[in-house]
Amino acid sequence: MWNALQNCFKIPELRKRILITIGIIALCRLAQNIPCPGLDPTNLNKLFEQLKSQGGAGDVVGLIDVFSGGALRRFAVAALGIMPYITMSIIIQVLSPVLPALEKLKREGESGHQKITQMTRIGTLVICVIQGGMLAMSMENPNALFGTSVEGIVINPGWGFRIMTVLILTAGTVILMWLGERISDAGVGNGASLIITIGIIEGLPTAFETIKQMYLGDSTFTILHLLLLVAFFLLVTAAVVNLTLGQRRVALQFARTTAGRRGNGPAQRENSFIPLRVNYANVMPIIFGQALLMFPPILIGAIAKKWSGISVIAPLFDYGSTPYMVIYGALLIGFTFFWVANQFNPLQIADDLKRQGAYIPGIRPGQATSDFLDNTMTRVTTIGAVYLTVVALLPIIVTQQFEMNQLVASYFGGASLLIIAGVLLDTIQQVESHLLTHRYDGFLSRGQLRSRRGGQNV
Repeated sequence: MWNALQNCFKIPELRKRILITIGIIALCRLAQNIPCPGLDPTNLNKLFEQLKSQGGAGDVVGLIDVFSGGALRRFAVAALGIMPYITMSIIIQVLSPVLPALEKLKREGESGHQKITQMTRIGTLVICVIQGGMLAMSMENPNALFGTSVEGIVINPGWGFRIMTVLILTAGTVILMWLGERISDAGVGNGASLIITIGIIEGLPTAFETIKQMYLGDSTFTILHLLLLVAFFLLVTAAVVNLTLGQRRVALQFARTTAGRRGNGPAQRENSFIPLRVNYANVMPIIFGQALLMFPPILIGAIAKKWSGISVIAPLFDYGSTPYMVIYGALLIGFTFFWVANQFNPLQIADDLKRQGAYIPGIRPGQATSDFLDNTMTRVTTIGAVYLTVVALLPIIVTQQFEMNQLVASYFGGASLLIIAGVLLDTIQQVESHLLTHRYDGFLSRGQLRSRRGGQNV
């Protein structure tokens, strides 16, 4: 592995890309640490301390803060993070199979891709304005939204503060969006995903310090508990990597095109297959599920002040409660199948295979191939959905059963660990391809990652 790291800097192009990526990430971290003007940092810190201890909406805010890299609790220039851009990208992907115009743009090649990118950018601005305005008003009157007793967070409340905050937060997200695109173009890895990943990793030192305090300050937390915690973390990480890389390979055969005495019998190209990923939806169901469950606690808290009867349903959305986990698990499974149904098109794949002269052994081309792929993907998705639900619920279970800090528990599964594993594996793959192209050894002594070793993905 160390030899591979040294080899990365022996290739001029790869070295340049790595240095560009590191430099841009440093700029992103700078934007996530510069506070917006007009707020009292002492009272802002008190607000987040109260939110941390009260649960409910506080757990939701803490979760958002993890994805922003700590920028939210500092109310930094990049407090909204890159999530508005990710959100708009997801909306475009979900609407593409529904709206023929978007589907047509996706098939137009580079020109269509540029138009979709422009639409995503414009949509990001709209989301930023809405979220920035809501965030500014919540800072002016946090008691109405979160039920806290902290006042005086905004020094000079009013429309002047709101407009200024919306402009600054929108500009911060636009800057992150532009920097992310520069990483994708001139750096290594997917820019937007890397920015989110670095923000999540930012909380690791705090998590380690929390575990250290638990070990030193709690007499019941012994060295055995610490070792078991480390072993559990490694086990969960291995499970997440397995979920990320897992796939069902459907073998392919190709009709011979060589005429003459050898005939036109079937031929199978080496390692030709269709990879059906176990976790085809990746982290999207978790993002959808958390987004939907994010608002009920806040809305119930705000409405309960005028109508106490709504408090009856509040326990259903208490973070960590059994009803909450049941609802969350059902949403994850439902969104997983919804995402696969929208993004995986077996009929189009069957048509593409037919045009290429390829077919699945034992399956007739055309509709039979489409039905086979649809049934196979349904079975694979069922396993993946259950697997994903267990991984997503682990942080909640760890928080409730072991009374662990939510920040620490977030690294024992859920979206945080899935994003870190997926993005780092993708980045390693890109670096490894550069190394192997220049005939250097990859990060693994036996070659590439097993699921990516050789082969032709169709």
